[in-house]
Amino acid sequence: MTTRGTAPAAAGVGIGLRAPHYAQVLEGRPALGFVEVHSENFYAEGGAALDWLERFRAAYPLSLHGVGLSLGSADALDARHLEKLARLADRFEPALVSEHLCWSSIAGRHANDLLPLPFTDEALDHVVARVEAVQERLRRAILVENVSSYLTFAHSTIPEWEFVAEVAHRSGCGVLLDVNNIWVNACNHGFDAARYLEAIDPRSVGEIHLAGFDRIGGRLVDTHGTRVADEVWTLYRAAIARFGERPTLIEWDTDIPGLDVLLDEARKARSILAHPSREAQEEMAS
Repeated sequence: MTTRGTAPAAAGVGIGLRAPHYAQVLEGRPALGFVEVHSENFYAEGGAALDWLERFRAAYPLSLHGVGLSLGSADALDARHLEKLARLADRFEPALVSEHLCWSSIAGRHANDLLPLPFTDEALDHVVARVEAVQERLRRAILVENVSSYLTFAHSTIPEWEFVAEVAHRSGCGVLLDVNNIWVNACNHGFDAARYLEAIDPRSVGEIHLAGFDRIGGRLVDTHGTRVADEVWTLYRAAIARFGERPTLIEWDTDIPGLDVLLDEARKARSILAHPSREAQEEMAS
């Protein structure tokens, strides 16, 4: 695989761009380390969406975050989808390209969801091969994101954290570590979130996601529709203590608030990046 890319690096704290905030972000130019968009929203050959993206790419480092490649599906890798992603990446030269470590389609039908994988040796071999194929086509390493889940497979033989770490180790990809998803899964499935962090090679972590969850029917649900929970901020501090400063994104996809709310969340993350030990001490004192 040939590594390419001359884009400015993502650093610090960014936000996920959503249409209601486009004009306000470009007019105000808030202090953001990068911005992230869902790749599939920009697969058109032309039009307003790509015009917006050109303007954002000129103002900030860009991260392309995919939701539809279905890396874990038993279907053949969607060549048309991958070609659209490759064209988008070639045109905009993003700092980061990422996808979810999950499946979302089977037999050509899309579930419109990010569904968990069975954590088995067979699934591991399958996903590694597909990540390698994607990286070969894009001519760059990608990041894969751990997803939230609400069930586990009885025949899984590998802990989730070891599965994620091994995908990165064997394929050469990086990890987009979603700290909120770790907390959600730890609560839903009864494991120690700190153990998850310990299993991930710090050299593999290329980005961190933070988002909000809701409590529904006794489960935590990764809704991306609320502020980051206190427990997730605490886990984020532990992540930064282990991995060092990493580009960190505030995600908010439902019940989208005003831009000021996202920027306030970004300020919290930026404070932790700047003074992780001080933040931890203040929390212990309170």
